[in-house]
Amino acid sequence: RLHHKMKLLYIIYEKKRARGRDFLSVRVTRTMDTLSLSVNAVSYTVAAEIPPTDDPFTGPIKDVEPWNFTILAVLMFVITSLSLTENFLVMFVTFKFKQLRQPLNYIIVNLAIADFLVSLTGGVISFLTNARGYFFLGRWACTLEGFAVTFFGIVALWSLAVLSFERFFVICRPLGNVRLQAKHAVLGLLFVWTFSFIWTFPPVLGWNRYTVSKIGTTCEPDWYSRNVTDHSYIITFFTTCFIFPLGVIFFCYGKLLRKLKKVSNGRLATARKPERQVTRMVVVMIVAFMVGWTPYAAFSILVTAHPTIELDPRLASIPAFFSKTAAVYNPIIYVFMNKQFRKCVIQHFTGLGSMPESNLNQTSERPGITAESQTGEMSAIAARIPVGGTTSPRCDDSPTDGGLYAQLPIPENKVCPM
Repeated sequence: RLHHKMKLLYIIYEKKRARGRDFLSVRVTRTMDTLSLSVNAVSYTVAAEIPPTDDPFTGPIKDVEPWNFTILAVLMFVITSLSLTENFLVMFVTFKFKQLRQPLNYIIVNLAIADFLVSLTGGVISFLTNARGYFFLGRWACTLEGFAVTFFGIVALWSLAVLSFERFFVICRPLGNVRLQAKHAVLGLLFVWTFSFIWTFPPVLGWNRYTVSKIGTTCEPDWYSRNVTDHSYIITFFTTCFIFPLGVIFFCYGKLLRKLKKVSNGRLATARKPERQVTRMVVVMIVAFMVGWTPYAAFSILVTAHPTIELDPRLASIPAFFSKTAAVYNPIIYVFMNKQFRKCVIQHFTGLGSMPESNLNQTSERPGITAESQTGEMSAIAARIPVGGTTSPRCDDSPTDGGLYAQLPIPENKVCPM
């Protein structure tokens, strides 16, 4: 009888163990259903798909197919790679060649640094988040990415405005014989970084905020807020960081073109070809600025004025992604079209060629060498700026005596690195 009872208890114990194993097996099987597929008795493990959601921090947003994020990830990879390569090359070559480290080149290097940081922060993060399909880094990273991209982007934008002012200052000489020096260039850099920080840091403190965009993979100021206080920030930000720099660019390049036109109409007909080339260059600069930043500015004003507007997330993401392309073509327009810089790049990679002596000296007294043969188009024009006399030359409409134009060439990097 005792033996029978022990045998019965053993059977009950074995049944309970079997039930436990079956229960655990069922739970594991249900959990792995989304992770494992069986085809012809061969098991393949696959990643579980995150279901669409309304919260872009936990999963992809609804109504956007995964292939859209794949395309955006590929585009951001290409744009970021090109931008990082080009802008790093600008900084490296400028550091290596001493003749490039001139006051008028400071702002160009600053532009390269700003574009490099935009791509390093916004470009890399945007590539990672689009590859995952949602902003998986969390809210704190969203605020950091939104501030960094906005801050460095505005630094780059204002750098373009300061660059146009420096070219106007050097060519038109509004202050007479006052020349651009290193201290003036440094003051310009301090203005750019300080002014940009003043108008991009308030959302971190509560005047507006940095939040995820409609597509759910990038962060930006909250354009869609219906709060009057937030609207006041958007209007102020739009005025100080788009209208003002755009006005400076139009004013300075407009005065510059008028000065070039007066030079080309003078007795020095040799300036006609450089004048046409520089005019085309200025037009390219203005068009590039408008193409890169106008869609983003127009979009921000539109959604601020009509926060209830219904826009497709893919359409709403185009202006922000398009503005990031400015980091790619800025170095091409403002740096690689500079003859002196191109020579330095060729010399660095091939070891061939040498920098002209006119790039190292203020003037040349060698006879028979014209300004066009030694320097670029802008230098050839600047070499004919009125010097001396009783009146200070200015960018106005008054006629200028062609006999007052200087014949000495001016080094390209001292005038305009184009």
